Amino acid sequence: MTQDAIRQKALDLLTRRDHTDQEIMQKLMLRGYSKEAMQPIVQALVETGLIDNQRFAENYRHWRAQKGYGPLRIHQELQSRGVSPEIIAEVINMADNAWSVDARNLWIKHFKSCSPRDFKECAKQMRFLQYRGYTREQIEAAINQTVIPENY
Repeated sequence: MTQDAIRQKALDLLTRRDHTDQEIMQKLMLRGYSKEAMQPIVQALVETGLIDNQRFAENYRHWRAQKGYGPLRIHQELQSRGVSPEIIAEVINMADNAWSVDARNLWIKHFKSCSPRDFKECAKQMRFLQYRGYTREQIEAAINQTVIPENY
């Protein structure tokens, strides 16, 4: 387990897709490398820009938003991958109105623009958007553009 072998494995992982430094460390540990041997190599990859948490977060946010996931879900996923809270806040920008538009487009795509007929249907649609990671305000904006049942 030489330094060259660790570096080569890290580079192999990075050729497939971007990773955070934490992800690379975890994957190398699963392959039996010691933390002490990995840290200087991973740090050197960060310094040279081959591992860039900012770039990873931006790409990840774009990819997951395209898949129909909202800011809360993407925030949690980035956090679990070891991205710092400062980078997450910068990349996600919760106040951006584009999230409400994305929630509306997802609602239209999934529910075929069918307005909820009753409270049960409205709750189902709201749960779906909540599961996808949208905030309450974004969900209400997406669904309230249609007619909400009066007994809601």
